[in-house]
Amino acid sequence: MATLGLSEAEREAVERLQRDVIEPSMTGLVLLDFWAERCGPCKQLSPLLDKIAGDYADKGVKLVKIDVDQDKLIASQFQIQSIPTVYAFYRGQPVADLSNYRTEGQLKRILDQLIAQLGVKGESADQQAEIEPLLAMGEGILAEGDAPRAVSVFQQIHEMAPSDPLVIGGLARALLAAGQREEARAALDAAPPETATHAEISRARAALELGEAAPEADTSDLESRIASNPDDFEARYELAGAKMAAGDRDAAADALLDLIARDPDWNEGAARKRLLQLIEAQGLEDPWARSQRRRLSALLFT
Repeated sequence: MATLGLSEAEREAVERLQRDVIEPSMTGLVLLDFWAERCGPCKQLSPLLDKIAGDYADKGVKLVKIDVDQDKLIASQFQIQSIPTVYAFYRGQPVADLSNYRTEGQLKRILDQLIAQLGVKGESADQQAEIEPLLAMGEGILAEGDAPRAVSVFQQIHEMAPSDPLVIGGLARALLAAGQREEARAALDAAPPETATHAEISRARAALELGEAAPEADTSDLESRIASNPDDFEARYELAGAKMAAGDRDAAADALLDLIARDPDWNEGAARKRLLQLIEAQGLEDPWARSQRRRLSALLFT
């Protein structure tokens, strides 16, 4: 937009448009809201746009408001006939007119479509790409059994992405493996509420609960009780817990499956619940976990 012959105020408006809309749109999606203080519908829409812009900020979405009574030149350049008018800008060009979308659901659906179609990448995508190799390194170190080093790696990643459920879950499991149970609980309790049902948070909580329930004791007495009375289900259940405490997940699963085969309803299905916890703690996509799920299904449904 040429600035020759413009007043100082108009030149400033043009510069603001370039700085606040055009330049950010080169890498993100800018919502341009044309409004005015005298406009009742504008006042109703404004808080909703503020909320959505906040929700989508890490996805590369930014909201800019243009007061048509203050920035008349800009409004005229865009040929604004009525307000509120909302345009989506990407790479310096308007890509969608969002003026007819007035509910949160409608606006979020169209934004999701635009982000996917245009390939908009926000800070969260950039950050995810940055931490993915670090997460893989941390998981590899943890799998090798070097829990203290894994804790150090996950703590560094946590400083970069403190709200990421993959990071929180990995850190909690590393802390558990290092024997720092209270620290693991604190890490999980500090997780954002919206991550509570994420698979990695659930996995870490399952591991925490298993660790708290598993007695660390000599199993010879339990094995003697089972030998003299195969239907001593309490002893079988405690033996599974002891095996878990010792890190012998195969023996723990075997003990629980044996108990389930004998009486699946014992103690309100306690053995099945504990086995599902053990499976979840390993990660639902873990080959061992999938194998144990198949064994459980074979017992229950054949």
